[in-house]
Amino acid sequence: MNLTLSIDEQLVQRARKNADAMGTSLNQLVREYIQRLARNQDSEKIAAEFEALSGKGDSGGRRFTREELHERW
Repeated sequence: MNLTLSIDEQLVQRARKNADAMGTSLNQLVREYIQRLARNQDSEKIAAEFEALSGKGDSGGRRFTREELHERW
């Protein structure tokens, strides 16, 4: 299923840059987040975590492996 979102263009550009630095795509990050949200019984907690982490994804140019990305979850 395709989903259309209304998001500020500059925000999307920064998010794509951060996703690229993590070795993945913005699409994949959003898909994984929605999958976790759908599985989790405590969706309010997940939403609060997402909001708390939003805008704090500066990797300093470090590229993460797929395994490293999934370790923290």
